[in-house]
Amino acid sequence: MGNRLSEVAAGRAAIGGIAADFLNLAAAPIDAVENFLRSRGHHGLFSQIELSFSASGLRDRDVLFKSNPMMVLYARGKNGALEELCRTEVVLNSSSPRWITKHTLIYHFEVVQVLVFRVYDVDTQFHNVDIKMLDLDEQQFLGEATCALSQIITQPDKSLTIDLYTEDSVGSTLSKNCGKLMVHGEECISSKTAIEMVFRCSDLEYKYLFSRTDPFLLISKVVEAGAQIPICKTEVIRNDLNPIWKSVFVNIQQVGSKDSPLIIECYNFNSNGKHDLMGKVQRSLVELENIHNNGQGENLFLPSADGQNHDNKVLKSQLFVEKFTESVQYTFLDYLAGGFELNFMVAVDFTVQHKFTIAALVEESGCVLFTLRNHLWVPQNANPLRPLLSGSTAASNGNPRLPDSLHYIDPSGRPNAYQRAIVEVGEVLQLYDSDKRFPTWGFGARPIDGPVCHCFNLNGSSHYCEVEGIQGILMAYTSALLNVSLAGPTLFGPVISTAALIASQSVANGGRKYFVLLIITDGVVTDLQETKDAIVKASDLPLSILIVGVGGADFKEMEVLDADKGERLESSYGRVASRDIVQFIPFREVQSGLSVVQAFLAELPAQFLTYVRSRNIQPNL
Repeated sequence: MGNRLSEVAAGRAAIGGIAADFLNLAAAPIDAVENFLRSRGHHGLFSQIELSFSASGLRDRDVLFKSNPMMVLYARGKNGALEELCRTEVVLNSSSPRWITKHTLIYHFEVVQVLVFRVYDVDTQFHNVDIKMLDLDEQQFLGEATCALSQIITQPDKSLTIDLYTEDSVGSTLSKNCGKLMVHGEECISSKTAIEMVFRCSDLEYKYLFSRTDPFLLISKVVEAGAQIPICKTEVIRNDLNPIWKSVFVNIQQVGSKDSPLIIECYNFNSNGKHDLMGKVQRSLVELENIHNNGQGENLFLPSADGQNHDNKVLKSQLFVEKFTESVQYTFLDYLAGGFELNFMVAVDFTVQHKFTIAALVEESGCVLFTLRNHLWVPQNANPLRPLLSGSTAASNGNPRLPDSLHYIDPSGRPNAYQRAIVEVGEVLQLYDSDKRFPTWGFGARPIDGPVCHCFNLNGSSHYCEVEGIQGILMAYTSALLNVSLAGPTLFGPVISTAALIASQSVANGGRKYFVLLIITDGVVTDLQETKDAIVKASDLPLSILIVGVGGADFKEMEVLDADKGERLESSYGRVASRDIVQFIPFREVQSGLSVVQAFLAELPAQFLTYVRSRNIQPNL
């Protein structure tokens, strides 16, 4: 977990049946997603990208003169609607214009941001009209181009050349002899300037007599009306009244400026999430730098009950700044442009938990039952439970042929929860994967005439696990439902270990890849400790794990795997995870159309940066 940048989403230091319409599922409106996440304490940091535009080979619409081109930039929403973002100036008499006008927009890693560029020839009679007032219907249309913002910024030189095209009057035939558009994206330098700080405290006071003190720091910025927005936190140090924490990184863009006020709060960690405030200070980065230079401590205080500053209780506890360095750090986008790829992997839960009476199970199976993590299981050599499976199950996955099953394939083309999760995550990550060949597995199913398997290739092959594209994943998933029987129990360990092996082999071969494993499950994991062991082992590898819980199960126990909600994971042999690589989200938390699963992808850049920075891996720029 290193400096715990990704332990709370507020502390991110990174930018932070098969139907065709599955591939166009709506990502939520950005503002709505952010508001929803803010209500849960998550606050993202996003990079500003400045776009520059030029064109070549534009058509001359007049016989004697070249065109007077102007470009209009749009953002395409998930409903297909276009929102105009900017218009360039008009360049007179040019078929290869280089527009001066730039446009800055926010890059969101977790959303596919589709941009549309339209070029017009502005007639001379309109040259004295303000650009914003021009009626585009009165101008000659020269061509259109479309791309995703991620396609621009992942290019080695951050420049993308796109063919311009027009449609015929019917709208069915495309003409691509309309010239080319060049778009260059530059990440604003302010997003790369970061402050590294090491804090320590002395003489912390016991909150309660005879209780243990496990302190950590939470750093927040102060915005209008005095509201506090968390931006990062340290790790928890156990049973220490004079702790010194690992480095934390504060991004200047995130803070606002070096003069902006920061609140540094020291808490005593409680596993129930109700942490006790042990003291706080309010200082800007400039003041923290002075504290470091002077070598003196700053006394913590406890705010008064009535909120009046003059009644604050000053404590003997002090905060020291052991290290304060300012540097320009490589960003997530630098690594993408420098040759790193994100590789998408998927694992689908084919387990089923049944609710039977014990008497009925004993009578049907003819053998002794055993319990495993509050579920009843029948040994594999028992008689099959076919009569019970058809009648008395109350399973969340259930029979895939029945409409109440989470695996039900709707003939109308409406995606089930598994399909939605695959598409919502996959449509983002596929843009960062050059070959778009995705390892895909299932777990907890019984192949025809075979034992239960806890990691099998979803494509049915015994030799390779990859499929082509997001549609290939959906097709393999649909086919698997016809060729396996749902079984159990729910084991994550084998799948995580398989994904970790691929990541390990990539590192050994010098690969510049970072892997993202999506696990979609309908129930609580039954090999919790084995899963923890696999995650702790994988925390040293270029791998992140996103677990999505579908259905109505109680996933409370799953949250222990996500270090955002508790202490760092510890293996059965006492090793602590080197970083947080797991995110867990119940799919039912998607509210009012919000794509919360996609929004939680915003955590990935921080996990990626924690990995490469801890190993001093540089991008090839």
